[in-house]
Amino acid sequence: MEESSSFPNMNTEIQPEDSSVEISDSHSVNEAHEIAELQQSILEAQYFDASSMAPLSAASVAALTRLRAYKPPPFDSVWNRLPLSRRAAVLVLLFADRKGDLRVVVTMRANTLRNFSGHAAFPGGKADTLEETPFEIARREASEEIGLPRDDSKIPAPFKIEHLCQLPFSLARTALAVRPCVAFLHANKTTTASGRAASVEEDMMPRLDAREVAAVFSAPFHNFLKMDDEVRKEDEGRLPGKKSDWYKGAWLQWLETSWRMHNFYVPITNQKVSKPKVREGGQAAIAESLEEEEEAGLTRYKIWGMTARMLVDAARIAYGEEPEFEHNTHVGDEDLIAKLQEMGLLEEKVPGKKDLSDEDINTARVKLKDGKFGGKI
Repeated sequence: MEESSSFPNMNTEIQPEDSSVEISDSHSVNEAHEIAELQQSILEAQYFDASSMAPLSAASVAALTRLRAYKPPPFDSVWNRLPLSRRAAVLVLLFADRKGDLRVVVTMRANTLRNFSGHAAFPGGKADTLEETPFEIARREASEEIGLPRDDSKIPAPFKIEHLCQLPFSLARTALAVRPCVAFLHANKTTTASGRAASVEEDMMPRLDAREVAAVFSAPFHNFLKMDDEVRKEDEGRLPGKKSDWYKGAWLQWLETSWRMHNFYVPITNQKVSKPKVREGGQAAIAESLEEEEEAGLTRYKIWGMTARMLVDAARIAYGEEPEFEHNTHVGDEDLIAKLQEMGLLEEKVPGKKDLSDEDINTARVKLKDGKFGGKI
């Protein structure tokens, strides 16, 4: 079951040498303005792929521009009404590879983390105080889990992190409202203090310490819209297995609603995977299990569940494209979360007290007007 697209057409070809945009009757004024802004951004972009000193690809510049401009639905009231025990955020951290294409940082969770150990996930977690913003939560958790400094002044020169946007809330199985916070890690100049070309892949990624996770790796961002591995000509034959090993998906019926389950298999043989420098308890168990599997022939890490869904939605927003595979068209669960709040089902968590049930979620979904339970891009 493939649902119709809610996207404007953002695939219009952009010619850097042409500063004008021809508006046909089929384009809305908003679309024309958006295309013009993307053209101007490409003309003015001064970002560099740090490892090769080459400019970001035009597709990457346009993707970052769309993310900067993106505004989630005006659901501040949802966040403000959430009790502390229901608030969470994750960091969707992007960086450019040597060819100027965007990649995203992902972790493998350790047994020491209570929920979803052994699963691929973004750095993130629950709020510590009601005063923390989603980005502050995401940055604090990224510091604790992977060693990414939460204080921008402590990020090694010449690198910096730009906060791009926040995506609509998703409802976790643990009854948390999770806010994805998208950021871009890049070099604000092209060389290090030693005069060598600065490289996010070579200088920053190895510094990330899997402090509370079993592994830190990265995945090609645009590929989360594709059925197969996207392989450059120079990389032909370097990736493990077949191109079609990248994606598997299926429709599942849950609470009388069809949900698309995405499973992505990210190659790890073509990148440096950061493992814990000091290993303790469950973290050591997962890290050692991964290494044993890799020695036995494991060449890809699996990304699925809420993390996979967030990646698909983030890529849809960034690139202005619909995926090649079938998918749910709504983004996030803000309408559903608001309805659950209205029903008094997202109060402060109480130890020992029964939490949100599938029946509660189904009741809220049924009560939503027009059957809507998520936002649109």
